[in-house]
Amino acid sequence: MRVLITGGTGFVGHALCPRLVAAGHEVVILTRQSNPTLPEDVTTAVTHLDDLAPDEFGAVINLAGAPIGDARWTEHRKKLLLDSRVSTTSQLVGWMSRARKPPHTLVSASAVGYYGEQGDRPVTEQTPPTPGFTHELCAAWEREAEKASALGVRVCVVRIGVVLDRDGGALAKMLPAFRLGAGGRLGTGRQYFPWIHREDMAAICQWLLETPKARGAYNASAPAPVTNAEFTAALGRALARPTMVNMPQAALKLLFGEMSELLLVSDRMLPKRLLKEGFKFRYPDIDAALAAIFARRA
Repeated sequence: MRVLITGGTGFVGHALCPRLVAAGHEVVILTRQSNPTLPEDVTTAVTHLDDLAPDEFGAVINLAGAPIGDARWTEHRKKLLLDSRVSTTSQLVGWMSRARKPPHTLVSASAVGYYGEQGDRPVTEQTPPTPGFTHELCAAWEREAEKASALGVRVCVVRIGVVLDRDGGALAKMLPAFRLGAGGRLGTGRQYFPWIHREDMAAICQWLLETPKARGAYNASAPAPVTNAEFTAALGRALARPTMVNMPQAALKLLFGEMSELLLVSDRMLPKRLLKEGFKFRYPDIDAALAAIFARRA
């Protein structure tokens, strides 16, 4: 199958694209970069949708979006976060609508932020969200993707947890402090931390692409969520380092402003639909996931 991927040069894309090529798919990456660093085994990248005929593709995987945790959430930053997700998805659906035969599948990213603060309760795809910026962002993103359904496109929306691997994402930002023995829990540490190994994240995208019955929203996180304190302890064990330097909630809010929500909100997210419909996680347990990550050479 010929597959168009937005955000294919990003953290998840670098794991997903070689996986799809190995499975026999032809991958084309849409990127804003003029000279992108392409994932392994991927040779084709374009910078404009208009350069592509939508009816030449069997599917689209939409991973595009500015990193949500790279800067404080000023009003300007919030607009960038929204536009990079919602506008890109809207352009994709508009491009599909011009096709004589549009792609049959759209797998589009969303995030755990859809649910907002949920405390200790289990969070499934049916859990009502709590209002807030991250919910509004993800809900708008998902609404644009769902518009492709009117074109006869099978739409899967993936509410992604915190993706873990050593060379990018949240874990790479944590590692310098933890390796120095300066890591610790955030706030009370009781907030749930919905994590997923990057290889499982890539496998979920492939599974949704190749499973015709799959449609609608899916939680993409490991089936065994942990609290921040439990994750902190697991990372300390994996690195054989102490984890005693805790960060109070007030300090996090002072440092990061509204963006501290990413560190303090609790979402005990469960991949209920994936498990029910037959997806098998390779790394369901945090200790095994971290052991696998750090067993690989840098």
